[in-house]
Amino acid sequence: QVQLVESGGGSVQAGGSLRLSCAASRYAVSSSCMGWFRQAPGKPREGVATIDTRGGTSYGDSVRGRFTISKDNAKNTLYLQLNSLKPEDTAMYYCAADPERVNWCLWQISAYNYWGQGTQVAVSS
Repeated sequence: QVQLVESGGGSVQAGGSLRLSCAASRYAVSSSCMGWFRQAPGKPREGVATIDTRGGTSYGDSVRGRFTISKDNAKNTLYLQLNSLKPEDTAMYYCAADPERVNWCLWQISAYNYWGQGTQVAVSS
């Protein structure tokens, strides 16, 4: 019955920004590692960013310095701020929860038991 619902995706020009949200139901984003992943057509799903229960974050090499993961525990919502967008950022973006870990968040997709349906980000040149 856990639900993660992403929103905020859209079509933007290179250099633009978007803020993605992931609203959780019947799951506390404060309780475990949370992550954002993305998948472009024809490519495997890859990790974008993670955040642990202490607020510690990690980022994929291709987005570090441009994207910021955060959460609002009171709103039970996970966020991803995407700045300086590039065409290669075009992908379906998913939020996910790893209920087995509170720190030392993993990058392995298999560690994340709960997933949202995704929100599309398209960046044009």
